[in-house]
Amino acid sequence: MESQIKALHQQLVTKQITCTALVQEKLDLLKKNTHNTVNSLLDTLALDLAKKVDEKIANGKEIGLLEGIPFGIKDVYMLQGTFATASSDLLKNYKSAYTATAIQKLVDAGAIPLVKENCDSFGHGSSSENTIFGAVKNAINTNLVAGGSSGGSAVNVALDYTVFSIGGDTGGSIRQPAGYNNIYGLKPTYGRISRYGLMAYASSTDCVGPLAKSIEDIRIVLNVMSGKDAKDQTSITSTEITEDAILKNTVKTVGYFKNFIENDAIDPKVKADFLASIDKIKAKGITVKELDFFPSDILVSTYYTLAMAETASNLSRLDGTNYGNRIEDKNLKETYAVTRSENFSEETKRRIVGGNQVLSQGFSDEIYLKGLAIRDQIAANFTKDFKEVDIILSPVTPMSPPKIGDSLKDPLAMYLSDAYTVGFSLGQLPTLTIPQGTVTGLQVTAAKNNEELILKFANFLKDTI
Repeated sequence: MESQIKALHQQLVTKQITCTALVQEKLDLLKKNTHNTVNSLLDTLALDLAKKVDEKIANGKEIGLLEGIPFGIKDVYMLQGTFATASSDLLKNYKSAYTATAIQKLVDAGAIPLVKENCDSFGHGSSSENTIFGAVKNAINTNLVAGGSSGGSAVNVALDYTVFSIGGDTGGSIRQPAGYNNIYGLKPTYGRISRYGLMAYASSTDCVGPLAKSIEDIRIVLNVMSGKDAKDQTSITSTEITEDAILKNTVKTVGYFKNFIENDAIDPKVKADFLASIDKIKAKGITVKELDFFPSDILVSTYYTLAMAETASNLSRLDGTNYGNRIEDKNLKETYAVTRSENFSEETKRRIVGGNQVLSQGFSDEIYLKGLAIRDQIAANFTKDFKEVDIILSPVTPMSPPKIGDSLKDPLAMYLSDAYTVGFSLGQLPTLTIPQGTVTGLQVTAAKNNEELILKFANFLKDTI
């Protein structure tokens, strides 16, 4: 699919459509949708911004490429004056006091925020069922989960309710729902996009990223959001990626982890489709190498050990005192306890308890510090691999999307659905889901700060597999 951003931009500047009409059309779709993608509509704000774009065009002024383009925001980002619920009871009435850097950059470029999108509460989940607003339904089959935690964002893009959406990816929360809904989703290099204004889940792996229907739209939005931010000390400088740069493939060598493919967890159809894609790549003269990697159970255990520890720390501030839905009890201690017990979901409480356990005296050396050591080994493994190959290709998930309700019955199975995404998160690498190759797509990964190479190879794969 070609760039929707460019197509709509052309329609706006040639006055084939007004920005107000475009925004109203998307708002109407969002209001009628039955996929539970909406936490709150930003209709007043969106229509006010659209009116200004129409006035600018009517006065003969030029508009930027993103100006007037409607987009969605996962409901874990701050946008001043709008609700930021994290799909939780605790923050269901909380309004943002400021705007996240990534969202502000888009608004400054003229893009129009339409909706705060449904997601797993605080990003805790891989199905977008762990939410007070009801499970998000898959865009292709409403009996299936949308994936998580950025499920609402992925479905809105897939159904053209938004032109693009901004998700958050900690262990696969952009890539997995992108695969489940047959669209593109990018987790950039850690730090390429500022995390300021994103509610923290696991601070060492949280990434801001776009979901869209085309590689070109991913590129456009990525360029706008990227850059060093004084408000986020982990943010890094980056080079703009040009359209011409991604048109010609320069990838010579591709690797894949043989233990991802040669294990009992992978669905036979996913395995067969992945190997068929590898054969098509080989037929184009590209060298393909098998690589060794950590077993899936070690990757999942390491990721959740560290992620739970970090989320227990990050959510300790949410006690109803400074913000949130406070429930009074007989004394301050009981007030804290009942506020957190009643307002956090079962999955969030599970992760807080697990995180406090691995950080507690007697366990931190044995579990948490060991997790940190394994993460260092994973990073070293990637450094070695990217001396041998340009790109690592992998399935996004080992299985097809489960039915709604199944993941809630079996949290362990939900955690294992992240087996192919969490390793790249621990390595802080840029990774793109493409809607080709298997039923849930393929993951294209490169060394840090090589988003251009990823987009280049994804563009090549578009016409290859």
